[in-house]
Amino acid sequence: MLTQLEKAQQEWGGSHSVIDSWLDERQELLVLYCKLVGLPPFDSKEQALPELDHIQKFCQILMDYLSAGHFEIYNDIAKACETKGKQSLALAQVLYPKISESTDVALSFNDKYAEIKQESLLPDFDAELSKLGEILEQRFEYEDKLIDNLYSNH
Repeated sequence: MLTQLEKAQQEWGGSHSVIDSWLDERQELLVLYCKLVGLPPFDSKEQALPELDHIQKFCQILMDYLSAGHFEIYNDIAKACETKGKQSLALAQVLYPKISESTDVALSFNDKYAEIKQESLLPDFDAELSKLGEILEQRFEYEDKLIDNLYSNH
């Protein structure tokens, strides 16, 4: 996921401040995700659940990222796709429902874990975090297709 992000930042970075800000948020989200799952360089030798404040911070950045996409970025991309023709608009119409599905999974994760108060309530956390990671990876691919469509047609 981080490699995909680096590619996106190299390809579209600097072309639009809103996209830059959104990709920066994606980077922060991915770094926090890596910390939660214990991926290098954050891997831990002991098997333990992440600290509750790390989970809450991750959930906050997740919600910020999703909100930026739905309330800022997607509207701009949709308008641009409309002006670029039927092919661009068709791609957006195919990808938006798929992105919305990932939003539902992310919102459910947030609802369950953002305000959790004790670690004993985390028996499914690892499995749900892993599922969320897979969903986010697919979402990022869809978002990148939209951004690429926007910039390749401008």
